[in-house]
Formats: sequence, C-alpha cells, structure tokens
Amino acid sequence: MSLDALKEEVYRINRAIVDAGLVVLTWGNASGVDRASGVMVIKPSGVDYDSLSPADMVVVSLEDGRTVEGKLRPSSDSPTHLVLYRKFRNIGGIVHTHSTYATSWAQACRDIPCLGTTHADHFGGAVPAARKLTSDDLEAYEARTGDVIAECFAQRGIDPDEIPAVLLPHHGPFAWGPDPRHALENAIALEQVAKMATYTYLVNPDAPDIPDNLLEKHFRRKHGPKAYYGQKGG
Repeated sequence: MSLDALKEEVYRINRAIVDAGLVVLTWGNASGVDRASGVMVIKPSGVDYDSLSPADMVVVSLEDGRTVEGKLRPSSDSPTHLVLYRKFRNIGGIVHTHSTYATSWAQACRDIPCLGTTHADHFGGAVPAARKLTSDDLEAYEARTGDVIAECFAQRGIDPDEIPAVLLPHHGPFAWGPDPRHALENAIALEQVAKMATYTYLVNPDAPDIPDNLLEKHFRRKHGPKAYYGQKGG
C-alpha cells in the first residue's frame, strides 16, 4: 500500500469510528503503520472529525516519533500507538476510543469476562484491564501507557493477536488488528461485548464465565489454521 493510500485508509477509519458511535467530540483516534517505510499515519490532535481530510493525516517515524510529513501536530496518543506497533509486531492498525460500555469497564478497572459465545467468536478470552499507572508512569504518560499495555500481555501470557484489545484503568479501550479496518472491527466488537457483559450481570450478578471448551470451540472455528466459519478466501 502506498503512503497516500494508507493516509486515505486511516482517514476513512477515523471517520468510521464516529459513524459507528464509538466517538463523540474528538475523543478518539485511529492509526495505521507501514513497516516497510518505517512510518505510522495517525489523526492530528484535537481536530474535529467533520473537518478532516486525508491530507490532514500526520506521518510519524516509527523509530523516533518525529513528524516526517504533515502540517498539524499528531494525536497526543501517538506515543502509545508507537509503543504498541513496536511491541506487537503483527499489528497494522490501532483504534482508541472512549466508547460508553468499554470505557465503563475501564473506569471500573475490571477485565471484561468471556460470558458467552458472542464474545468467544471474536476474542479468545477475557479482555484484560491493564494495571493502574503509577505517579512515575505519568512523567512520560502516553509512552508509558503503551509500555503498561505490553507489560500486561507479557505478564499474563496473553497473545495480542488472539485478544486484540485492552482496557486502560480510569481511561478507556484500545483495539488493534492486522490493518486499520480490522482494528475498527475489533473496537466495534469490544464495545458490543462490553455492553452484553454489563446487561448479563444486571440479569444475573453471579453469571459464570463460558466453559473453556466452548470458548475454544467458538474462537477456533473463526480464527487460526483450522477455522471454518465463512467462505474460503473471504
């Protein structure tokens, strides 16, 4: 994909997170990476979505975070995106929102448990809440946010390709995927499973997690070499 094509794609995904109801005001951002060129493309900071154009997307060096193309400042969350691209080598797109239900779980500092097959179809287990940031972490807040996410997945033995989302305590969700479009799909799915978990606990506060074998069956029929959901090549 050319750099112009990536800028167009990142622009479209930033508009799409608004259309999907995941963002109000300027509370969110999406990015994409071109690893061959060593750059990330991301939304500019604080710019209203209605006024965005592909030309407004900011191109940032993956190595050192400097702006290499664009007249506007990149999103203030750029250091978090950069850390995730460096730590999770298979991802090609990231979406950060403050969507209502996923953010509610983040503010509650709780994992979103896998309670049923809808969740298991998309995420291979509970969506984790990372640890709370310390006072020291706030010195380099955005970059340390990325470090804390990577630390969470490493310490808990979670594969970021199988659970492509995380909750930041008192903050909100990040989701990712092999490209910006799949990152958007994962952000939409995250909001829906957060909503369903909320309502499940309203119906039954003691609702159990899905059995491990049923979780594995539903996840593997859509993901991995033995997946059989959908059409070949689809």
